[in-house]
Amino acid sequence: MSNTDNFEMDSLCDTEEMEGDMELGMIDEDMVYPEEFLPTYHSIEEGATVNKALLAEFNGKPDSLFFNDGVRRIDYILVYEDEDKKDFEKRHTFQRRKRRREYFEASLMKMGIELEATQSVINDKLLFVKVHMPWDVLCTYAEVLHIKLPIQPNDLSSRPSPWRYFSCITKHFYPDEQMITKETEFFTAPFEKDRLEYFLVRDKDLFFTAAMRSRMAYYILSRAPYEIRGNTKKFGITKLLDSGVYKAAYPLHDSRFDVKSEEEGSTSERYLLYREWAHPKSFYKMQPLNLIRKYYGEKIGIYFAWLGFYTIMLALAAVVGLVCFIYGYKTQDTSTWSQEVCDPAIGGQMVMCPQCDRECVYWRLNSTCEASKQLCIFDNFGTLVFAVFMSIWVTLFLEFWKRYQAELEYMWDTVEFLEQDEPPRPEYEAKCTNERKNPVTGVNEKVPYTACGRCLRVSVGIGTVFFWILLILASIVAIIVYRLAAFFAFSAKLRAEDLKELEPLKEYVTPQMATAVTASLISFVVIMILNILYERVAIWITDFELPRTKTDYENSLTLKMFLFQFVNYYSSCFYIAFVKGKVVGFPGDPVYLLGKYRNEECDPGGCLIELTTQLAIIMGGKAIWNNIQEVLLPWVKNLIFRYCTRVASEKVIPCWEQDYRLQPFSKHGLFYEYLEMVIQFGFVTLFVASFPLAPVLALVNNLFEIRVDAWKITTQFRRIVPEKAQDIGAWQPILQGVAILAVATNAMIIAFSSDMIPRLVYYWSFSVFPYGDHSNHTMQGYIERSLSVFNISDFSNDSLPMMKTTYSISTCRYRDFRYPPGHAMQYEYNVYYWHVIAAKLAFIIVMEHIVYLTKFVLSYVIPDVTYRVKEQIRREKYLTQVILHETNLKLVTRRLKPVDDGTVKFAKVNLTGEEMELDLSQ
Repeated sequence: MSNTDNFEMDSLCDTEEMEGDMELGMIDEDMVYPEEFLPTYHSIEEGATVNKALLAEFNGKPDSLFFNDGVRRIDYILVYEDEDKKDFEKRHTFQRRKRRREYFEASLMKMGIELEATQSVINDKLLFVKVHMPWDVLCTYAEVLHIKLPIQPNDLSSRPSPWRYFSCITKHFYPDEQMITKETEFFTAPFEKDRLEYFLVRDKDLFFTAAMRSRMAYYILSRAPYEIRGNTKKFGITKLLDSGVYKAAYPLHDSRFDVKSEEEGSTSERYLLYREWAHPKSFYKMQPLNLIRKYYGEKIGIYFAWLGFYTIMLALAAVVGLVCFIYGYKTQDTSTWSQEVCDPAIGGQMVMCPQCDRECVYWRLNSTCEASKQLCIFDNFGTLVFAVFMSIWVTLFLEFWKRYQAELEYMWDTVEFLEQDEPPRPEYEAKCTNERKNPVTGVNEKVPYTACGRCLRVSVGIGTVFFWILLILASIVAIIVYRLAAFFAFSAKLRAEDLKELEPLKEYVTPQMATAVTASLISFVVIMILNILYERVAIWITDFELPRTKTDYENSLTLKMFLFQFVNYYSSCFYIAFVKGKVVGFPGDPVYLLGKYRNEECDPGGCLIELTTQLAIIMGGKAIWNNIQEVLLPWVKNLIFRYCTRVASEKVIPCWEQDYRLQPFSKHGLFYEYLEMVIQFGFVTLFVASFPLAPVLALVNNLFEIRVDAWKITTQFRRIVPEKAQDIGAWQPILQGVAILAVATNAMIIAFSSDMIPRLVYYWSFSVFPYGDHSNHTMQGYIERSLSVFNISDFSNDSLPMMKTTYSISTCRYRDFRYPPGHAMQYEYNVYYWHVIAAKLAFIIVMEHIVYLTKFVLSYVIPDVTYRVKEQIRREKYLTQVILHETNLKLVTRRLKPVDDGTVKFAKVNLTGEEMELDLSQ
């Protein structure tokens, strides 16, 4: 990424002068490097030994994580291809890449980094550059990145687990303690190089973990320059990878995943994670979160902690949902309204009006007998209870997650991980060409754009997002038109006489079901295509906005992607739940879309079964597609790569080359994992009133998801660069927003999509109402009174069926609450309709208020941070103050000398690691 920082013109410097003017860990921006300048450093592959860099021969140890001397640890690997062995036609491009690489590696060594190169044992054109960070460099960048390190063992007694009495049973569900031992807990503080003596440094080689070292190495690689032309400075490993200067850059796994390292002192954490976490035989065990965090960093650790917690909470929802499903399944044959639909004397005698113009025919109500029974499985009083339960469940999930997250924040030293502590992205720093006064510090600082420029970038981003959302809505309209046309076609083709060869299935192969299934499949395909297209657009927009930090970047991308995915995945479900069948008119005066297509009607039992079908297809298809994309493709790619680069069995392949053969982990990889789960969370909560089995399917999927993700990152991908993270970021408010919306959607689904409220109104009505002559409070006669009557002589010429009916009838039935023909207000809404509407609105208001009040009480009663964690945080702050600050104040006081003669005295005091003179005069 280019940088157009302005440099003052100064005299040319040779290499020795440059070394003296450069401080450890930074490049002096006041210097000018002419275009023709190259450091007095030749390619590592030529064998130069500048700053301990040399072309090393592989020592034959496949598990070695050290330089050839066996002392210096490898913190990062850079891979490139030797251009000298390429064709002459491309020599100019290769020379430019070589020049940039040499400058970049020289810059790294100027910053204190030590390098060593070795040739590939498989491909003699490949070279691997090992990166090592000496102790002084580690200390410098640990302070720059505010890395927290131990100052004292945790002396607060831990609260005993309530499961300790069942340890003989629960121990089988936890990782083997002999393999993954419990680590000592420490109080920590941000590292300060000048106060090193106050930190617990027992072994310099082990003081900084491999994850910390890799994180610091990546920070340096992202900021080292590789080219300076006049006033333009270019830097960062990301741009070098994009331009092909390097083929790969990654930290090393500490061992093979299936074989324990033979290196002395190796912990083989990757092997332990595979055995106790990623291996299929460990699917029933709890996750070793502390080891995951130690090996992959806090960002990966917090994701798996959240996914595991979500899965555990889903177990409770899945049990209740399964009970509701079983209840509906057991009562489907005893339901009064389904019995009336299937009864030949009731449903068999009711002739229903055609549901489309001209081509559709009359049909008997009992032809939907099986569909009516299926509807009773999902549309029953148990579903109402389950919807209320899920509204409370989602509140408990979010509140208890906050508590658990607060505990992880303390354990993993991210309590004080603030945005201002996070360094700017290299891409942001590279574009800093404008100056502004920092409102906090009052110092002029460089920024990449002015206020107007930022407004323009944000406006372009918002406009593009809205354009794509409108594109989704256009696709939904297109699918609706397809549904109308398909129903018309299926109604003409799927007649009873045409289904003789499908005799066992003719009860299920109805025009409504055929339309619903095909439209759901088409909707799923459109969703996947739009996702692929929009993904690239969203990344381009976010790159164009140029957020300052990585957290800002991820939050911006998260909001864009979720808004798009929300509309993309849920719009078809919202259409079926709240639009379809609501504005259709009646047979004599139907409503048309675009003046041509007659609006769809719901089945006599409602649109709930179709909504269930849509949810099942999208959830199932999405899970299958994600597994193919996330697991199968990387495995196939690795298999092909290993086949193409196979070597003779006698050759020993070093660990850096083994890791090179793995797939690189996408910089947005974790983002897609979160997005997948949050979209699933939306299906589980927003539409659970129509599909009680959604939590069950989500639970089964997540049990596989955890282990599949673990297997994937442990065995199929290179080691991920560890990153710091305090929480799940922008996903937290998104989950809270979905939880609030879920209450309203489930209340409206029960009120408007299901037939529950009309049934309740009928059930509790007395003889005072014209539709309630059933004082014994039963559902008998409900089907008769819930279907209106239409005189077939009132059909218009455009709606009159072409085929003559075989039934000797003068009227037909349709789903609505209207006065019959011959009434003074014929075909107008009757009093039952208005009572039902009032009951629906009352139900929504009452349910929302009760659930929201319960959510408010629960969120108030359950504290976000436990008292024990608050105590430990206060204890750690106290120790930091005493050990790192008050100690120095006492040292100053002790060294002050009394002055009694009025003369000026000076005392040399060691304050924060530097000697300074204090004026001790009166």
